[in-house]
Amino acid sequence: MEDVGPVSSIEALLRYVCRPLKAGFLVWCLMLAGCGGGSTGLGLDLVSDEEVEQMSLETWERIESETPRSDDARAQRTVDRIADRLLRAVGEDPGRWETVLFEGEQANAFALPGRKIGVYEGLFDVAKTDAQMAAVIGHEIAHVQAEHGQERVSSQVATSGIVQLVSTALQMGDIAYADAIAGALGVGAQYGVLLPYGRNQESEADALGLKTMAEAGYDPREAIALWRNMDARGGARPPQFLSTHPSPGNRIAALEERMPEALEIWRAAG
Repeated sequence: MEDVGPVSSIEALLRYVCRPLKAGFLVWCLMLAGCGGGSTGLGLDLVSDEEVEQMSLETWERIESETPRSDDARAQRTVDRIADRLLRAVGEDPGRWETVLFEGEQANAFALPGRKIGVYEGLFDVAKTDAQMAAVIGHEIAHVQAEHGQERVSSQVATSGIVQLVSTALQMGDIAYADAIAGALGVGAQYGVLLPYGRNQESEADALGLKTMAEAGYDPREAIALWRNMDARGGARPPQFLSTHPSPGNRIAALEERMPEALEIWRAAG
């Protein structure tokens, strides 16, 4: 199979993935094309929840087959406890979600629409407290809440004039396509597919995540401490989380601006 190496731009990925394909893959080419942008505000819904959930579950199965679970039972209990509190805060039943701590030095986490949350051991090196871990997991849950995957597809279709969508079952037998789909879901960094969330999507996830952690009883000020830790770990080997979650220069300032309201929510949650 052709080795294209890490993909660092939307255009390069499309040139590779959108070679002559089965018609059913057109929808995923559209998704990949829209990954770098923000919300259109058009409220379009061109990919069904069922399709997104199917894609998520297939990707989760692949991650589980390739990445060992951590044998650190105490750390697993920690992420379970934090995720459960956050999920209750957004009205979700934690019993319907699965949270797994994976082996790996990368400081990263993700949440998938198929009710799956993954955290890597290396995140504990950056998220020093439960509240800082809640800031990361809450941010990931926020991306799912905001349906950013569907949003990216709608944005691309609305702006490109492409109207040929095919609602067929997804074929994930080819590893290259599976890599690309993982990238569309925000979990492609480990496969060399770097598709950062858009600035608007990051800002929305920051706002929702901050509110969620406060409602769950976590001190929202720890979100700022978390992002300072992320920035401090930059340089030659920045946290993998930043490869798909770019940190705009005004992120901390925006969090500080939202902090009075978040603190009120946190104190009320007491």
